[in-house]
Amino acid sequence: MIEAKSGARVLVVNAMGRIFMEALDDPFAAIDRELTACPLGKGADAIIVDFHGEATSEKQAMGYFCDGRASLVVGTHTHVPTSDLRVLPGGTAFVSDVGMTGDFDSVIGMAKEEPLQRFLRRVSTARFEPAAGPATLCAVAVETDASSGFAARVGAVRLGGCLEQAVPAFWA
Repeated sequence: MIEAKSGARVLVVNAMGRIFMEALDDPFAAIDRELTACPLGKGADAIIVDFHGEATSEKQAMGYFCDGRASLVVGTHTHVPTSDLRVLPGGTAFVSDVGMTGDFDSVIGMAKEEPLQRFLRRVSTARFEPAAGPATLCAVAVETDASSGFAARVGAVRLGGCLEQAVPAFWA
């Protein structure tokens, strides 16, 4: 739980998906416990769920699972911004993957040479080194309704680097 500059209580929850990471506990049960213990509008003024997973299908399922109980469900981990940003029917903002902040002229933020060699030769020859080019900031902006905590509007944010720049129309 954090206190926003406005004084609002914001619950931030992180869970990891199980697709390709089967050893992890059930993220749906974990999220359900947290949202039940600290419901939107009672325990928190806004709730952000960061869902770290490989598969967009699992991230979408988490979005619908949390719809009507969280302000935002944002997918992370695949490092590529998706274009499915929207407010779900129950008032929860959702995006499958927000993307990364870093150099997009890279392989998930790393200098391209070593990851490429690993794919070609299936052998590690050196450490991954961070890419050193211009960074792109990928994010989402969410405007919430102060009385309900649900998303009123959501928009993509992409600043700097090589991707097309984007700011939400409601920032104007």
